[in-house]
Amino acid sequence: MPPAPVNKVSRNSMYGYSARKRSVSPSAPTQSSSHTSKAKAMAAPKPPVRGPNDPLYYEEDFSHEIKAYMTEMDKSTLASAELMDMQPELQWFMRPYLIDFLIEVHQQFRLRPEVLYLAMNIVDRYVSKRVVYKKHYQLVGCAALWIAAKFEDGKDKVPLVKELAEMCCKAYDESAFIQMEGHVLSTIGWVIGHPTAEAWLRVYCNTSIMEREDAKIQHMSRFLMEITLFHREFVGIQASLIAQGALMLARFICGRPRKPMGRYENVAVRVAQAIDKHFGEKLDAVSEIVIRKYAPTYYARSSTTVREWYLSGRRFVYQPEPPHTPVSVTGLAPSSSWSSKRASWISPTPSVGSMSCASSDAGDDSPLTPITPVHAHVVDPFSMASKENIAPQHAAHHAHAVVYAKNAASHHNGIVPMKATNVNVQQHVYVRPALHALPAVGDLSIPNARNMRRLSN
Repeated sequence: MPPAPVNKVSRNSMYGYSARKRSVSPSAPTQSSSHTSKAKAMAAPKPPVRGPNDPLYYEEDFSHEIKAYMTEMDKSTLASAELMDMQPELQWFMRPYLIDFLIEVHQQFRLRPEVLYLAMNIVDRYVSKRVVYKKHYQLVGCAALWIAAKFEDGKDKVPLVKELAEMCCKAYDESAFIQMEGHVLSTIGWVIGHPTAEAWLRVYCNTSIMEREDAKIQHMSRFLMEITLFHREFVGIQASLIAQGALMLARFICGRPRKPMGRYENVAVRVAQAIDKHFGEKLDAVSEIVIRKYAPTYYARSSTTVREWYLSGRRFVYQPEPPHTPVSVTGLAPSSSWSSKRASWISPTPSVGSMSCASSDAGDDSPLTPITPVHAHVVDPFSMASKENIAPQHAAHHAHAVVYAKNAASHHNGIVPMKATNVNVQQHVYVRPALHALPAVGDLSIPNARNMRRLSN
C-alpha cells in the first residue's frame, strides 16, 4: 500500500502570514509580487557608466585623503640603492637585461601598466634586504611579476606557473616559483601596495576635464617613465616625483607651456634633467625593446618622436616663472580724497608720490598749482656751485681756492689779505665769471644779421 501523500503547508513568512509588500497609501490597490518586482526593476536607477573623459577614478570628496595616503605609502615602500650596492654578485649592468625580459613577459600576457612598475618595486625592496645570487635574479623577477599581476590585474590575466617556467626556458622548476613567491612576500612583510608612477600619472593627467592631458603627452610620459626603471639614480625616488618629471619633460618636448608642479617642483625638475641627460648623452644606450614597444601609432609613436627630437640637437631647458611682486607706482598720489592730496602737497615736508596725481584721482575740481619740491640740500642760486656746475659737497673746497687766489692778488697790490679759515661758503662775495668771446656777425649764417640787437656784456 503506497504511503499517503503529505500535505505541506506553505508559509510565506516565519510568522504564518503572507509577507506581501503593502502600499503606503491605504487607498492604493494591492499588486502581486511579480508586478511589484517588475515595477521596482523599471524604477531603479541604472548605475552611471564611466566614460573615457571622466576626470577622476576616485571619489572627489575624499581626493585629498586618498592623495595623502598614496604619498605616505609611496614613502614607506621605497627601496635603497645604497643597500643594493652591497650585493656580492649582482651588478647594475645586469638590471637592464632583467627589465627587458620582464617587459617582454608583460607584453606577452597583456598586463596592466601598473604591474611592471609594481614588479620592479618588489624586486628592489627584496634585493635591498636579501642576498640574491646571479642564478636566482631572473627567478626573483618572475616571482615579483607574478605577485604584481595577482595584486593589480584580473584573474584571467595572471600567468600560470607553467607559463612562467616556459618563459624562463625551463631554467627553474615550477615549485621554485611558488617557493620564491612565499619568500619574497615574507621578506617585504606582505606589504604589496605601492602607488606606482603610472597611478600618479593618472592623477596628474586626469585631475579635471579642463586640465586633462591629451593622449600623446600621456604616452610620451609613460615612455620616459619606463626608461627610469633601468638606471640606478632613479631608485629610491618617490614615484610621484618621477611622474612629475616625466610629465614636465613630455610637455616640453611637445611644445606645451609649463604647468606648476606644486611644492616639490625643484625635485621634479632634477628628475626631468636626469632623464634628459640620458637621452641627450646616451641615446644609443636606450633599450631597443622599450623603443619598439612605444613605436606603434596606438602609442602616438612616442619613442620615435623623442628620438627624432634629441637627434636634432635639442635639450630640455627649465624656465622658472618670475616671482610675482606687487607693482608700486612711485609717481602717483596716494589713493585718498582730493582735500587730503591738497594738504599733503602744501605741507612743507612732502612724502614720496606727492609730486603729481593721476587724472582719474583729480576729480572735477581744478588742480592746484604745482609747487616746487623742497629738498633737504638747498643750493643757493648765487653761489659758486650753481654758476660753475660744482657739486654742493665740493663747493666749499672750490670757494676756499678762489679766496686764496684773491688774497694772493691783493697782497701783491699792497692790500692786507683776508683769513681763509674763517670764510663761510654762504657769505662769499659773488665773483662774476668771465664771458667767452662772441663770434663776429659775419661768421654766423643768420639772415639780416645787421638788424639784430647787439649783445652786451
